[in-house]
Amino acid sequence: MKKRIAIFASGSGSNAQKIMEHFKRNADAEVVLILTNNPQAYVLQRADNFEIPSHIFTRAEFYDSDDVISLLKNLQVDIIVLAGFLWLVPKSLLKAFPNKIINLHPALLPKFGGKGMYGDNVHKAILAAGEEESGITIHFVNAEFDEGEVIHQSKFKIEPGDTLEIVKFKGQQLEHMHFPKVIENLLKKMRS
Repeated sequence: MKKRIAIFASGSGSNAQKIMEHFKRNADAEVVLILTNNPQAYVLQRADNFEIPSHIFTRAEFYDSDDVISLLKNLQVDIIVLAGFLWLVPKSLLKAFPNKIINLHPALLPKFGGKGMYGDNVHKAILAAGEEESGITIHFVNAEFDEGEVIHQSKFKIEPGDTLEIVKFKGQQLEHMHFPKVIENLLKKMRS
């Protein structure tokens, strides 16, 4: 039976898109659901384009009920991928899917992680600190922002004169290249 992936996203969903593309014709795994807390998120259109069901949930559904957990359990989801999802995962969801929730962070953790450190905020902080390199971190999710066990890191060099847009682009190239493959490798390990 194919492994089943659910993706949580809050915005555009470019990483969700790459993951959906990667697993579209995969014999071993498939994306079965896109979930978002943002009714205007472009990721919903991307899910539609791939004919993958989506679910919009409220803060109350996520934190004060088991609705989202029940949905994931009913769909027999094997792994949950956070791809630009901005809310802290509640302990109830972590407990329901132990070591089965992963996140991508646009920096080399433990640097530039924590509450409020997402998207442009991260890249601006990296540039302001005068870092000579940055990268991405794919990690397991725990009860704290960006503190779970690291699964994969990839780096790129920050050249003198690199702008916010250039740093963001370099990071996204790594995200799109590595995130789907890391998910695939994790699913293979789950099988054994």
